[in-house]
Amino acid sequence: MNPDFKKRQLSFLLQIISISVLLFAIHQYILYYFASSVVLFFPLWHIYTFHILVAIVIYTIINYRYSNGKTEIFTLFMGITLIKMILAIVFLLPLLLSDFVKKQPDVFNFFIPYFIYLFLEVFYVTKFLQKK
Repeated sequence: MNPDFKKRQLSFLLQIISISVLLFAIHQYILYYFASSVVLFFPLWHIYTFHILVAIVIYTIINYRYSNGKTEIFTLFMGITLIKMILAIVFLLPLLLSDFVKKQPDVFNFFIPYFIYLFLEVFYVTKFLQKK
């Protein structure tokens, strides 16, 4: 393995886990104090686990390709982002197909972190593109 790959990967893992713990704590706090009466379909930790795993997989694939000399990672990132959108729909499918009455809070609980993690992914991929 390329030492730069390992260094970038470890740095990303530490940063994404730190950011995720902070985001989860803030999100849990907001739900506890402002929406404690709302019954949710998905536990919050399921949503964050999904986002963390997808972000790590995306970064790992791009980091691996970049470490092997493939500098054309933008199209790869766009393709993986499309797959991420499909996975998000698959993740939400049980909620959307259920008889659950209030679906909107769950959809918001999913898509607010979704866009935050998408921003983080774009931020980290931009670092690769700037190194040219």
